[in-house]
Amino acid sequence: MTGTFDAYAAYYDLLYRDKDYPGEARYVNSLLSRQGVTRGHILELGSGTGKHAEQLARLGHSVHGIDLSPPMVDRARERIPADLRASLRFDVGDVRRARLASRFDAVIALFHVASYQTANEDLGAMIETAATHLREGGVFLFDFWYGPGVLTDPPAVRVRRLEDARVRITRTAEPTLHPNENVVDVNYTVWVRQESTGAVEEIRETHRMRYLFLPELRLMLQAAGLQLVQSEEWISGKELTCASWQAVVTARRLVRT
Repeated sequence: MTGTFDAYAAYYDLLYRDKDYPGEARYVNSLLSRQGVTRGHILELGSGTGKHAEQLARLGHSVHGIDLSPPMVDRARERIPADLRASLRFDVGDVRRARLASRFDAVIALFHVASYQTANEDLGAMIETAATHLREGGVFLFDFWYGPGVLTDPPAVRVRRLEDARVRITRTAEPTLHPNENVVDVNYTVWVRQESTGAVEEIRETHRMRYLFLPELRLMLQAAGLQLVQSEEWISGKELTCASWQAVVTARRLVRT
């Protein structure tokens, strides 16, 4: 995972400018509310440039985000609005090994952070990080690539073109499916043209993504003292089927008796 997103962190917000962060935050807030977490203290694993965290703070939560990429964390810190400075904090940290002094009402990992943990050891370590930082009865919520959907409708080549006043970007995503490993290599090529000079920069990155299944997640969560309490299709809230590509799971830290 080292270096993932570092190369084009400067262009990340442009690449995802059409992503509905407010709508996604409202959806996450509704999932947390179902479990009794309202205006909670949240740890976000893989917080990126802080856009989900900002929207959750506007809904009344306080959010401490950690991300492996220093450029992403720098961007998140730069973006903190003045009226939310007391509710947002961002630090560099590895979701597999980070250990903070605080306990939280909820831990969240959004935009497929769980699917970036391609080895069992990495995914288990991320889940252990979440469990370690939860108060008893606290909630862990994360989304991921859902295995039955990925195998039913395998990923295809995609091209995106975006521009603003500074740059013009073309990004291709060429996937390679490894069915015996439950992973997809997404090979990104990004061409960035500076509008002021005409200079073109080429960036290449491979993001290895793991698609996941509920039985394995249930087992890993249990090993960390968490109980899977809800699963559904991301945003739509529908029951998961072979047509579902994106899923979300809610788990609760068991209360010791």
